[in-house]
Amino acid sequence: MTLEFDVFWSFRSPYSYLATHRLVAIERDYDVTLNFRPVYPIAIRMPGFFDHIDPRWLGYLLRDAKRVADMEGLPFVWPNPDPIVQDLTTRKILDEQPYIFRLTRLGVAACKRGRGLAFADEMSRMIFSGITNWHEGDHMAGAVNKAGLDLAELDAEINADPDGHDALIKQNEADQAAANHWGVPLMVFNGEPFFGQDRLDVLLWRMQQAGLQKRA
Repeated sequence: MTLEFDVFWSFRSPYSYLATHRLVAIERDYDVTLNFRPVYPIAIRMPGFFDHIDPRWLGYLLRDAKRVADMEGLPFVWPNPDPIVQDLTTRKILDEQPYIFRLTRLGVAACKRGRGLAFADEMSRMIFSGITNWHEGDHMAGAVNKAGLDLAELDAEINADPDGHDALIKQNEADQAAANHWGVPLMVFNGEPFFGQDRLDVLLWRMQQAGLQKRA
């Protein structure tokens, strides 16, 4: 019996990025269907969230994400530009957000073609690899091609139906909230939430209890 689970994931979250290569391996190695569900970062979903965060939070996040990346053998440099335009000193989220809406809609378009996780893997690797101005030139097109897709085709599909793509994002966010958590990456199996890249082993354990098998 093929099991399945949902993954709620954001293009700004370093921990989403750090989980992705392991999610790819889980889908490759186990008889499981992974439903990739892009959502907007918490900065967009919950305005004012960062107003009440301890200022020491950012320094710890950067240190922790870098050491996890080193442990996993992954590159990690905070994106330039940040997918969310935010003053990290004041934590103020700017009104103009030229990157995150396009990225998330592209993720949905990739999901519609059955390549959501592959798209997220390649795009996040590129964004967090230290490439300056990753949104310019052919950086995005190259990442999309590595995922087996065409950037121009995805953009055209979004431009033809932006409301439809936004509706899918809103549904993902509603289902994430219904799973009783707000963070990413969030994996949900049989209604049970598993938050964070450090809960993938627990997720695997739970699915093995339910009969998860390796692929033949």
